[in-house]
Amino acid sequence: MPWRYRWTIGTGDEGGRFTREYGINGGMTDHGRGPLGWLEQWNLRFYNDHTAGKGDLFLMVQGQDLQPQLREPKAIRPRPLDRALREKLEATIAANVRAIRRSPLRVAYALDDEVSWSVLSRPIPWRIHGDDGDYRRWLHSVYGRGAPGVQIVGPDFALEQLGRPLGRLDFSPFLDRMSYNDSVWANLLGALVERCHREDPSTPCGFVGGQAPGLWGGYDYAKIARKVQFIEAYDLGSSAEILRSFAPDIPRVTTHFHKDQRSPGNDRYLAWRYFAHGHRGMIGWVDESWFEGGRPRPWLDRFRPALRELGGVQGPKMVGARPLDDGIALYYSHPSIQVSWILDAEAHGKTWPNRNEDHRLGTSHNVRRAWTWLLEDAGLQYRFLAYDQVVTGGVPADVRVLILPACYALSDVESRHIAGFAAAGGTVIADFAPGLFDQHGKGRLRGALDDLFGVRHDGTETRADFFGGRLWVETDQDAGYSFRRYRELLETVRPRLHQGYAIAERNLPVGTARQVGKGRAVYLNLSPQRYLMEREERTATEAHRRVFLEPVFAAGVAPWIRAKADRAIPLEVTYWSKQGRTLVFVIQNVPVSGSSTGGGGAEGLVEAVVPVEVRLSMPVRDVRDERTGRKLPDGDRFTFQLDTTEAVFFSFAGEPPTTPPAGS
Repeated sequence: MPWRYRWTIGTGDEGGRFTREYGINGGMTDHGRGPLGWLEQWNLRFYNDHTAGKGDLFLMVQGQDLQPQLREPKAIRPRPLDRALREKLEATIAANVRAIRRSPLRVAYALDDEVSWSVLSRPIPWRIHGDDGDYRRWLHSVYGRGAPGVQIVGPDFALEQLGRPLGRLDFSPFLDRMSYNDSVWANLLGALVERCHREDPSTPCGFVGGQAPGLWGGYDYAKIARKVQFIEAYDLGSSAEILRSFAPDIPRVTTHFHKDQRSPGNDRYLAWRYFAHGHRGMIGWVDESWFEGGRPRPWLDRFRPALRELGGVQGPKMVGARPLDDGIALYYSHPSIQVSWILDAEAHGKTWPNRNEDHRLGTSHNVRRAWTWLLEDAGLQYRFLAYDQVVTGGVPADVRVLILPACYALSDVESRHIAGFAAAGGTVIADFAPGLFDQHGKGRLRGALDDLFGVRHDGTETRADFFGGRLWVETDQDAGYSFRRYRELLETVRPRLHQGYAIAERNLPVGTARQVGKGRAVYLNLSPQRYLMEREERTATEAHRRVFLEPVFAAGVAPWIRAKADRAIPLEVTYWSKQGRTLVFVIQNVPVSGSSTGGGGAEGLVEAVVPVEVRLSMPVRDVRDERTGRKLPDGDRFTFQLDTTEAVFFSFAGEPPTTPPAGS
């Protein structure tokens, strides 16, 4: 769906023929306006951007210096999220939707780009409106009896405490306000989606330009995923995989930015990668790199076959497909993400307002990403499990292994459900510091999961007891702020290492494991962040992964499918279920960079055509190569030619075969 910023080929016959010849099946309108006749003539399904206008949800205040407000917690958002703004936005939505709702080719409405209660996801601790009475009522609804009074504090309030022992840390006056902001924000988005539906009940509504999950701006994806039905989020902080888990049934798309300086196959790779991860389309940012004198530039000719195949042949096969995993859940604890920001920001001191790019630096983000690499490189798939789901319903029955990545902050309810999951036969794995704070960011005298893991905290722990002894966290993110390679970031602190990984709590043993009822609990007391460095430097091995994954294998989880190239190319296998068939993708697995305004691309992409052998744990039948249409013989071993900028795509009848016992 090209966003026609520099669409110099025009919206006449020449532009229409270009879309058809190059496999472009979509388009866009803006503010309820656009070339509807042209879109319909060339059968281009479109989304409408800025359905709620521009500037209220995407806040970039022109001509106003926000610096004086950055440290002033009493400051109110320049455009308060109050009833007046909601009524204004709803009127704008109604007018814009009415202008295009009769077109049969409309597919989605985007409220705005890069929306946020902050400015993108930058640290601005203001009140989002001036109604402190509403905040007081929210506190009572959350705490019940004994609710605290309204306090208006910012990050300085929290950072000034970090020299105290754990049991005397209390970030709740600050983090409660941030959680309230997130809830008001999510509810506002939900109300705007509902207003859109009153005008056009059959078309999804959401937003584009989503940010990484984090403390600032409203990006608690457990809340947002319940409010929108269409989303384009930048692939930052594992947001793509989080949304695949929380919102598998809504249309998810991604943004495509072409960069001439990247490898020729970058565009094809991104399109295939996101298709293999369940995205339904791409919004193409059309800048000066697309056309020259009104003619397509050569990279579009290289991209054309992939667009034509994905949009015209393969795309319909994935509509309605259900993502499959191996019974592994990574816990998504948004309160832990909030606490992590505070602990990380200690190194910045008073310069915290300049701390951006948390998706690159943050402990919670890098720990989460390291776990996904560990699992993917071992041939395993996972899903993220949201904290609110566990609070209300416990751990789902189909989860076999629950991993707690940097889960600093857990409620008593979550802790009981997690312990109950283990007692019922599940395996719980924590990397470090699980439940040392409650869900409000208040340090505990005893860890919420101490009994589960068989460890002991007494609230006297200080930063001297963690990692290098100087900070609460593994890295000095001020010293490493502009790092280019993970080694530069990870060498800013010198913690003790065990098998190459940082020991988190200096006074506790590594790898505490105990039987809990029918299940098992393992406290690794290690941070997986150095796996990012090993992988980047191409030194990661199965032995590196086993440090963290041995408890997963011991739980009886093993890959049911393995793919191996005849070169040292990292591969990922994703799998889906649809109408009695299993759909399988094999794709090169390299990092994708980005920023809070998009951009980026594949890092370290290898471009080659290589043989790939795929082995399954048991024979399967009615096997079909979806790329060629060729029927393959029944069996458990297949060979494909993989263009490493694209994907192997095949299917077979039935569900995935069972995995063999671990170690077989």
